[in-house]
Amino acid sequence: MRASARLLLVALSLLALGALPAKAQEDEAFMPKGGKTLFLGLKDTPRAEELREIGGFKRSEAEWRGFLVERHKQLGEREVSELAAYLAVNLPLPEGAVQQAESQGGIASALPPDGRELAWTQCQFCHSLFTSYLMQQRDAQGWRSVFLSPFHRGLKMTAQQRETFARYSAINMPMKVDDVPAALRY
Repeated sequence: MRASARLLLVALSLLALGALPAKAQEDEAFMPKGGKTLFLGLKDTPRAEELREIGGFKRSEAEWRGFLVERHKQLGEREVSELAAYLAVNLPLPEGAVQQAESQGGIASALPPDGRELAWTQCQFCHSLFTSYLMQQRDAQGWRSVFLSPFHRGLKMTAQQRETFARYSAINMPMKVDDVPAALRY
């Protein structure tokens, strides 16, 4: 093989290897929606109006379930469970958070990250998202226990974020292998 052909082959190989991390960091849309995403996607009430209405409430997960079942009948069982868990952990919002977010162009920034966002930003950089997270089945306490290991204790996550992650994961994991993009199955 001539030197120029070898150089071209090496360059193409490096390009292909460089594309793998980009593919692995594709949009997390294949994962079940988290509470923030579900809330922002509700169609029957203007989001800002409803967030101003409920943003100061502190309710239990069961109380949020009742509220959601009554007000948002389009939600499926998993969605009600996820959104109720998210709201129970993340509301009430800090005073003025909704108004500040609205003044900056939207309400999304008033809401803390949901479990899908936290998994996507916190898990895959240290270990396989597929085998170490997406295929794991644990209850909420089992997911909370993950944070007790020395390695996970050092994660820069608040107690609220850890609880959001634990509840999201208990509701939504494990995923079916076929629902995970092939590029992430490692």
